[in-house]
Amino acid sequence: MDRSYWRTVGLVLSWQIAASLCYYAVYAATPFFRDEFALSRFRVGLVIMMVTFGYALFLLPLGALTDRFGERRTLTLGLVGLAAAAVIVAVAPTFALLLVATFILGSLYGTAMPGTNKAIYDNIPSGRQNTAVGIKQVGVTAGSGASALLITGLAGVLFWQSGFLVAASFGLLVAVLFYVLYRGSEMGGPAEYPNFRALLSNRPYRSLVLSGLFLGAAVFTTSGYTVLYVEESVGASVAFGGIVLALLQTSGSAGRVAMGWLSDVLPGDPRIRIGGILFVQTLSSVALFIVASTTSTPLSAAIVFSALGFFVLGLTGIYYSCMATLVEVEEIGGATAGGQFALTTGGLVAPPAFGYLADTVGYRESWLLLAAGCMVAALLILRVIRIEPPTTQPAMKE
Repeated sequence: MDRSYWRTVGLVLSWQIAASLCYYAVYAATPFFRDEFALSRFRVGLVIMMVTFGYALFLLPLGALTDRFGERRTLTLGLVGLAAAAVIVAVAPTFALLLVATFILGSLYGTAMPGTNKAIYDNIPSGRQNTAVGIKQVGVTAGSGASALLITGLAGVLFWQSGFLVAASFGLLVAVLFYVLYRGSEMGGPAEYPNFRALLSNRPYRSLVLSGLFLGAAVFTTSGYTVLYVEESVGASVAFGGIVLALLQTSGSAGRVAMGWLSDVLPGDPRIRIGGILFVQTLSSVALFIVASTTSTPLSAAIVFSALGFFVLGLTGIYYSCMATLVEVEEIGGATAGGQFALTTGGLVAPPAFGYLADTVGYRESWLLLAAGCMVAALLILRVIRIEPPTTQPAMKE
């Protein structure tokens, strides 16, 4: 692989790490929000819902702006905005203003998926794209894992807001470096919304998007409640909960790279082999959520959540690779936006439901809810494998 490949992948990965460090700091800080504002588990779920709602609401408009102005500008401005929003979250004096601040933070994170995917598919040749997407997606779990250690670690040394301030400073630094060093496209075409009517007539794509609702519920809720669960149900410290969340994210990074590599090297029809990998990951997630519902010791929690990270958090790269086998080349931007909207919508609804069940019944039933959702997703993915898509020039080729 030549120098231009690693330059592009390295810059996009660095951007994604910095953006996720700011965004996922909200997830790591849930115990501190609870203590600062005297929140129930349900109201903690509202915080996660608001950051996800902002992400979902602005994903499509920001994707259109990325097509119009190019990823270099939108990614740079998006990261500057994320850094500023992280500071606002840290200084929010009331619960209502915290919800507003997290909504703003989530909105600006909407630059991530369309911008980074455009950078990969515009600059990386076919045959290397799955691996590049997998490496790029490591930035999500690496940034969120780092935020878990940063927020919970600095809280014990300084004050809980200090982690947000460090994340914001790092985000600003990376934004400057990205703008100076990135050599991608400057301007695109007109800022138009994708033709979702045509995409939704594609039956396997429609099934994959529906599965994304349940997969997103699993990904966002697991990240949002790990620290609280380890502290409240397992009985470990917040700092140990931060370590478990970091393990979850680190193993998610390993899962994304490993499955991206397998998608590139295994033989056979791309749709069937990539869909098969996604199916196995989803079924494994069902089993691990059932095991998580019975976890009662710090050691078993660390082991189970590390495995959960590999399969649950490790599936998003394959989700997008599978999507690329179902749609035409010119549809990949809109298809990606629709798929990400499904993931974030699942993450919008599930955390409050998870928190409500934990408040009224217990964590066991909350984890079993996620297991049931992943089982539905697995059945939908089977339809993706079995039904031929109506494409002649799929974005992902042999």
